This record gives sequence, C-alpha cells and structure tokens, in this order.
Amino acid sequence: MEILGIVSVPAIAVICFLIGEGVKAAKVDKCWIPVIVGGCGAILGVVAMITMPDFPANNVILALAYGIVSGLASTGIHQIFKQWSKREDETEFALEEKDNHN
Repeated sequence: MEILGIVSVPAIAVICFLIGEGVKAAKVDKCWIPVIVGGCGAILGVVAMITMPDFPANNVILALAYGIVSGLASTGIHQIFKQWSKREDETEFALEEKDNHN
C-alpha cells in the first residue's frame, strides 16, 4: 500500500491538468489557469494527506506544497507538449518548403 502515497502526487497533477483544460474550455482568461490549478492542487494535497495514510506529506504545509507543485507541474507538462508539437509543425513546414524549392 505504500506505493499509493507516491502515486497520488502525479495523480494530483493529472487531475489538475484536467481542471486546467476545463477552465480553458470555459473561456476563462489563460493567465488564471496556473492560479486555479495551483489552488486546486493545494486542496487536493491536503485532502490526500487526510485520506491517504501513505501520502508523502505528514503535515498541512508539506501537503499544500506537494499539491501546489503538482498543480503547477500540470501546466508545465502541457507547455512542454505544446511547444514540442509546435516545433514539429515548424520543422515539417520547413521541410515542405525546402522540397517545394527543389
């Protein structure tokens, strides 16, 4: 059962990612997404600490920190994939342009 405590940290990031996608779909200003997912992560971190005996945090401050970092990590992970796909599209476009000039 110890593994559930560690697995809950990335699970918080996934839940926060989904919340962030919902906020984006609701047409909320994008600058609020990190604040919202960080806050949701903080709440989820405390809830996980209370409900899961193997959660890695043993006090509220650490649970808040785990949650906030997990929530903010969800936006960072989203940006990594977004930039990566943007880079692949630009590379594809450059290769097509090169082929068209030859």
